[in-house]
Amino acid sequence: MTDTLEKIIQSLQETEQMQALISQQNLTATIRKLQTWQTKRLLTTHQDLWHSKRFKPAMQFFVDELYGPRDYSQRDIELARVVPKMAKIIPNKGLVSLEAALRLNSLSLELDIALVHELGNKEINRGNYFDCYRQSDNQSKREEQIQLLEDLGLDLEQVVKISGISAILMLSRKPAKVAGVKSLHEFLEKGFKSFKKLGEVRDFIDPIINRERKLMHTLYAAKGPTENPLPEVV
Repeated sequence: MTDTLEKIIQSLQETEQMQALISQQNLTATIRKLQTWQTKRLLTTHQDLWHSKRFKPAMQFFVDELYGPRDYSQRDIELARVVPKMAKIIPNKGLVSLEAALRLNSLSLELDIALVHELGNKEINRGNYFDCYRQSDNQSKREEQIQLLEDLGLDLEQVVKISGISAILMLSRKPAKVAGVKSLHEFLEKGFKSFKKLGEVRDFIDPIINRERKLMHTLYAAKGPTENPLPEVV
């Protein structure tokens, strides 16, 4: 089994364990509220990209498939069942993109759980998020989260460039459904469609990564609530 497939299995296992923990501790509703708030914050920070005809499909993909309050358990179940076969079904560049996405999902869920534990019964708002984000004390993992987001964007750029990928994805819809990898196929197809019209992907990725890194560093460097860099989220 390739290193990429082993990493996919590891991310799936880690996510499964965390989902079990969330269920045991009755945190599902709170996690979803946090993820909803974070999605709104993301769209507020990058509202110029969100309202851009060129960039909105890619922003929508990030929100729907990577960052938003969505239950990915069905996709993960399908993936776990067919991991050994994936190298024969999916181009290697597609597997690399999938591995980055799953690691990003796993890490983001880990960070969300840490934040929820810090928040306790507090309302999820700009001030409380500022305090609990800093108290979680996981800057290295925040750095990794942003790096994974950048890697995924650049990986998807390579998937888009695969010769004949559009036809391959279209023709493989039914076989993918029969093979039990419909959710996986939908992830790749949505990623392809959202990135194929971007042109230079760096025009989209760089502003997001630069802003997110600046926001993270400012959050940790702030000396108090008066230096809170988070936007107001409605």
